[in-house]
Amino acid sequence: MLAWYDRHRRNLPWRAPPGTHPDPNRVWLSEIMLQQTTVATVGPYFDRFVARWPDISALASASLDEVLQLWQGLGYYARARNLHACARAVVERHGGAFPDEAEALRALPGIGDYTAAAIAAIAFGRRDAAMDGNVERVVARLYAVRQPLPAAKPRLRALAAALVPDDRAGDFAQALMDLGATICTPRRPLCVLCPWRSCCAAAASGGAEDLPARAAKPERPLRHGVAFWLTRADGAVLLRRRPENGLLGGMIEIPSTPWRTAAWSFAEAVEAAPAAVVWSPLPGTVRHGFTHFRLELAVVAGIGVADGIWTPIERLADHALPTLMKKVARHAISAPAANPYTGSAASAANSGRSLSTASRTGMKERR
Repeated sequence: MLAWYDRHRRNLPWRAPPGTHPDPNRVWLSEIMLQQTTVATVGPYFDRFVARWPDISALASASLDEVLQLWQGLGYYARARNLHACARAVVERHGGAFPDEAEALRALPGIGDYTAAAIAAIAFGRRDAAMDGNVERVVARLYAVRQPLPAAKPRLRALAAALVPDDRAGDFAQALMDLGATICTPRRPLCVLCPWRSCCAAAASGGAEDLPARAAKPERPLRHGVAFWLTRADGAVLLRRRPENGLLGGMIEIPSTPWRTAAWSFAEAVEAAPAAVVWSPLPGTVRHGFTHFRLELAVVAGIGVADGIWTPIERLADHALPTLMKKVARHAISAPAANPYTGSAASAANSGRSLSTASRTGMKERR
């Protein structure tokens, strides 16, 4: 495996060149960014982060808003909050140097079992098994483990740990990641090119593509909400900061109702609005997918004042808006306002129909 890696290793911006010692800061930053995100997506973000904050002390000195701003579009924003908290913890607790053992690394914000093992192995050569999705797939096929994930994770971790060599543990960890990403792929694995083909149980049985087995995922539930596009007479739009804890914590957002299973009626939405103004439903619905649920947001527009963060529409990009809120902004800017007292909006208010249903009905009529 190591001989294969020496010939075929990927050239990634966070990887130390052969024969040089890895920078723990770059290893950590890349591993946090790569959680739930592809290498192709992470590359430009990684380059921008290290250009702006070349070491962990510089990152620790930055504000959370600056970090969230540069993170925009990468998703899973809890990672950005934990990244910032971890940088400060490393500076405060460890004098700016990462601890070199997995147990101590796990005590830092945002570092779980996999990330701790990856940093310990890659940055410090510790004999730890870093189990990401690529490695799980490689090991499941190598040993033909047919128990479905996630129940199979402990067994796969034990099997992977037994494979780690005493020397070059970091290179071995990265070799397994590369093998899973380029050869032992989820679909149509290139078994003929695999350095472990002769000892792979799944390849011998011809069932590599069927592994690892996965338990059926339940359908993601649908939630509903209403976003409030409030502008002042000077054209500025109202924003607010979400609570630090929870989904999109600490991010800047366009105010909205809570997100719930039942759709919102127009009258209910107005009760939850940030200002007592005339609200006009906008046609259409903003749809967004999160890991555990789908979201549909109706959007209503109004003119008035309220407490919050006011910014000119052309300066929205200066704020750390998550992708969902960018969708809401684009929707509000491009959609003509509807009169809340006529047409579908009035019908919704009078009949108790949901606001999202009324908006969709209105769009159908206009077609």
